[in-house]
Amino acid sequence: MYAYAFLEDFVLLYPVYAVLFAKAGMSAAAISSLFVIWSVNSFALEIPTGIWADLFSRRSLLTIAPLLTGTGFALWTFVPSYLSFALGFVLWGAGGALRSGALQALVYEELTRSGASNAYPRVIGRTHAMGMLAVSAATALAGPVLAVGGYPAVGVASVAACLLCAAAARTLPDSRGHAERGPEYRQVVRDGLAEVRRAPSVRRSLLIVSVLTGVAGALDEYVPLLARSTGAPASVAPLLVLLVMTGMTAGGWLAGRGTRWTAPILALAAGCLALGAASGRTAGMTPVALAFCAFEWAMSNADARLQDQIGDESRATVTSLAGFGSEVVAVLTYSAYALGSAWAGPGPLFALAAVPLLLVAAVPAGNRPEPEQVAER
Repeated sequence: MYAYAFLEDFVLLYPVYAVLFAKAGMSAAAISSLFVIWSVNSFALEIPTGIWADLFSRRSLLTIAPLLTGTGFALWTFVPSYLSFALGFVLWGAGGALRSGALQALVYEELTRSGASNAYPRVIGRTHAMGMLAVSAATALAGPVLAVGGYPAVGVASVAACLLCAAAARTLPDSRGHAERGPEYRQVVRDGLAEVRRAPSVRRSLLIVSVLTGVAGALDEYVPLLARSTGAPASVAPLLVLLVMTGMTAGGWLAGRGTRWTAPILALAAGCLALGAASGRTAGMTPVALAFCAFEWAMSNADARLQDQIGDESRATVTSLAGFGSEVVAVLTYSAYALGSAWAGPGPLFALAAVPLLLVAAVPAGNRPEPEQVAER
């Protein structure tokens, strides 16, 4: 599982693909349109692929996902053009959608079958941490590889990582398989919607996961701007970004511990984010890093609570609903940041973004059920 998570994000193209597009002659408007294609495609496929994960083998979907992404990267590398870049984003979006929901469902069900469902937040948190470590490693290696072999070398390395990720997916357990049951597509949809309608606790968990993941995930994209706004020299700003990434990695690694304190720690983290960002000082990035550490930790805990409250028949479908909600919240956050940037800098905007995170801390989520209760579902 950890190998899969690492290889999925060990993509050297991540930090340089926008430059690759520009080098191929794409204007800023053209590059923006590619991002729109990526977002729309991800939105459109999020819920359907979650339903597929409840109909077919989740391991198979997790194997196909990096192959689609790798095919997109190959198009970018060997036939760079606007059409190739657009098709690459379509394939990347499809791969991400296939993974979303399927991974959480597979991990939770396999842990439950082995009597270790309480380990889910720790396992999924460390999975996220491995992904962030992979991004850090890929970012560090992209420059040297680009200097030696140019964009073809970076692209080939990215495709190779996707192929290895697919191979790692084949080693994942999947006792559920694809022949255990054969529900109709519409039945899976009905089951998923019924889970949400009949249980207020599921709706609360969906709200918490959507807001927490959407806001914190969107803010993560603006951390470099926040770092520069502190007045840090250009050579120091990347280190401040690395500080925040380290906090997020630590939060994922600590997931599953002290879950009963999620609400007060999340509220404290929102305060740290607001105060650290509003300070406008380099030292303020330390409480910001602590805040992101807590957000990552809380996201894994919220995901675990949601998984505890839904059944196996529609687990991936409901998880994908949470993913769709997160995307909606992220887009709203991007839009609010863009509008607010006309009047305020990154510091005040980050401080304002702490408000919905503070409100989420006040939503009663309930306690995780005991393992025997999960097994009875």
